Amino acid sequence: MDATTLNSERRQFSIKLWPPSLNTRQMLVERMTNNLTSKSIFTQKYGSLSKEEAEENAKQIEEAAFATANKNYEEEPDGDGGSAVQLYAKECSKLLLEVLKRGPKREVDKEAVASENISAPRETFFDISTGQRAFIEADEAEELLSPLKEPGNSYTKMCFSNRSFDLSAARVAEPILVSLKDQLKEVDLSDFIAGRPEVEALEVMKIFSAALEGSVLKSLNLSNNALGEKGVRAFGALLKSQTCLEELYLMNDGISEEAAQAICELIPSTEKLRVLQFHNNMTGDQGAVAISEVVKRSPLLEDFRCSSTRIASEGGVTLSEALKTCTHLKKLDLRDNMFGVEGGVALSKALSDHADLSEVYLSYLNLEDEGSIAIANVLKETAPSLEVLEMAGNDITAEAAPVIATCIVAKQLLTKLNLAENELKDEGAIQISKALEGHAQLKEVDLSNNLIRRAGARVLAQMVVQKPEFKLLNINGNFISDVGIDEVNDIFKKSPDMLGALDENDPEGEENAEETGEDEGDGDELESKLKNLEVGTED
Repeated sequence: MDATTLNSERRQFSIKLWPPSLNTRQMLVERMTNNLTSKSIFTQKYGSLSKEEAEENAKQIEEAAFATANKNYEEEPDGDGGSAVQLYAKECSKLLLEVLKRGPKREVDKEAVASENISAPRETFFDISTGQRAFIEADEAEELLSPLKEPGNSYTKMCFSNRSFDLSAARVAEPILVSLKDQLKEVDLSDFIAGRPEVEALEVMKIFSAALEGSVLKSLNLSNNALGEKGVRAFGALLKSQTCLEELYLMNDGISEEAAQAICELIPSTEKLRVLQFHNNMTGDQGAVAISEVVKRSPLLEDFRCSSTRIASEGGVTLSEALKTCTHLKKLDLRDNMFGVEGGVALSKALSDHADLSEVYLSYLNLEDEGSIAIANVLKETAPSLEVLEMAGNDITAEAAPVIATCIVAKQLLTKLNLAENELKDEGAIQISKALEGHAQLKEVDLSNNLIRRAGARVLAQMVVQKPEFKLLNINGNFISDVGIDEVNDIFKKSPDMLGALDENDPEGEENAEETGEDEGDGDELESKLKNLEVGTED
């Protein structure tokens, strides 16, 4: 299915794209219902669904996709919701395809259901995370968890996040979890011991761990619990019993070198792991070695996040070498570490066979020109479906711009480019602008804080303003003259919401005419020389 309805809805908002309106959600259900009943290669092969069955499936698909996208948005609420909208559309498409391939239910199934007097499908997701963060004790736990005690309930997913359990509440939950563990597939215990003394928190974790030991989970979220090594080992019984995990989240957990080693020891198998996220920990180089062992054992990994984990060059090289085995990677996020040039070169070698990459986040890795060029050269030859490329804050200069531009030319599906906080100047900015010429799906470009003056800003603005899907250009924090600011504003006069704030621009910055001997005429000459620059696909 396409995302026409979503795109139409998104164009109406300039600030927040999530959540979609009820009208939009209903329109998607109607569209999917139509797709399930109309003629197609799938319905010809597998059979068409009745309108009633199609509508029921469409509603279930939309609800599941919305829940997945909303969880993504809540985990990263600082954006405009664009990534949640994209995930929403992708999940709808994926689930719709599964239903199409499955085909209609057989009549015998319907008769069996009727003869056994089976009731309509029950709720499968139990969630107490909504509302304000709160402490809970035994009495409230009894009330909150009462639906889980209903005979024959169908809960397979459970979220206890945003509620802090004391020992009495944990003991209430214990027998309930024991009774449900054979049917649970997804468990979210993120942020469920906040504010508790260490001794009590560790005991609570051990109770939950023992209660869930032996469950066959696909997804486990232990984020935001300040685990450290003691916390990781408190969950030892649960972790050791997991052999089918597909998603594991350990973000903001104080994962030190020792904690990382404990994780490596306690998880027996990650052969089915598709998502592994370690954002915002204190893993360091030696911790990266332990995490690398987990990565090596995860050949099906599609989404790997190890951002803000204090990994320097040594750990970066080790981790990069481990990623060689993960050729199914679609999303890679290593932001805010100190890989340096050596780590960047190692990463470039590791990514040579990663054809499925769609999102690459490599900002603030201290790559410099050499590391950035090595990575750009590799990405140029692989990852044909790359949609997001972020390499902000890497001390990239105009010398690396031709190689990065050549890489960008090859990525025609690119929707977001972030090269902020580098030193591209006008020369680099104009080369990047030229490389973006044919990118019809481009939505966002960030070249803020790049020492750009009037010429670079003008060419970049002229290039992106004509894009049919474009949403936002950020060129704040540069050295654009007052005349240049007026020109850029004029370029965006019909679509001012597409131009980000310019309140941190410094027209008297260090690249001004007095200090460099350049004037506005020099800027025009530079633009003239670079405007027709040919950016090819070969070195």
